[in-house]
Amino acid sequence: MINNIKRIGTEGEKKAKDFLISNNYKIIKTNFHSPYGEIDIIAQDGEILVFIEVKTRSSDLDSALNSISISKRKKISKTASYFLSKNDTFYDVFTRFDVIIILNSRTHTSLKHIKEAFVPTF
Repeated sequence: MINNIKRIGTEGEKKAKDFLISNNYKIIKTNFHSPYGEIDIIAQDGEILVFIEVKTRSSDLDSALNSISISKRKKISKTASYFLSKNDTFYDVFTRFDVIIILNSRTHTSLKHIKEAFVPTF
């Protein structure tokens, strides 16, 4: 069961990455880990550095969005700060926090990209 959940998540992240590349994003890092947590995808959208959380679900959009709790947002925010502190290439760049939701139903898969899904919380 856990391996199946991990596989579904990995497949969702690949779809999100492919979507971003096809929309001219430059992938900087995937599955970036820090002492605070993980960021699924770090990418550049022009001059903006984007930290992206990917959620793959078989249910609706709202449940996927609600699964990104305040606690999860804090972890993502702290991990983004950690990434920036370790990569002075990105010193003084604008940042954005996006969410990509992959919804898998029996008949099709859809992707929803929510730009500026949340403001960093520390």
